[in-house]
Amino acid sequence: MNTEIQIEQRRVNPLKFMLWLLIVSIIMMFAAFTSAYIVRREEGNWLEFDLPSILIINTLVLVLSSIFMQWAYVSAKKDNLKNLKLALALTIVAGVAFLIGQWQGWVELVKNNVFFGGSTANPSGSFLYVLTGVHAFHLVTGLVFLIIVVISALKYKVHSRNLNRIELCTIYWHFLGALWIYLYVFLVLNH
Repeated sequence: MNTEIQIEQRRVNPLKFMLWLLIVSIIMMFAAFTSAYIVRREEGNWLEFDLPSILIINTLVLVLSSIFMQWAYVSAKKDNLKNLKLALALTIVAGVAFLIGQWQGWVELVKNNVFFGGSTANPSGSFLYVLTGVHAFHLVTGLVFLIIVVISALKYKVHSRNLNRIELCTIYWHFLGALWIYLYVFLVLNH
């Protein structure tokens, strides 16, 4: 009997395992993008331009959203459903604000004649659009996941005895925040 309990404790939740596989694949993809960025930059024909100023604000917004997400997780562990719902709502608002900020950054790039692809584009601009755009896509998937968790919370399915959904969402959301900080620092140092 004791052996069965030990085996059960060592099992990894299959959804958590899938999430970690997804995170590893995203890390590999962005490692490839940033490596390609460095290699292509060294080949020449690289347009230097200022990064959109909104990117630093977006970084702060995403850090704030991670704080809200952690608050939601802690609230669920403590069965504080009021704070859980508020923190999840604030996380969604911050996530949407980040996406709006990304859009504003792209508008600023266009105003500065930095385009994606085509004959008028420079590889440096295209890389910036790809790095920020692919991250934004993953943030949208995080928002979808968040909405699912909010719906579950509204149905009282997220609480101290049922943390799986919010734990997975918290891991993914924190990962997206860390990934963005990496991208931002990478762009500042390599731009």
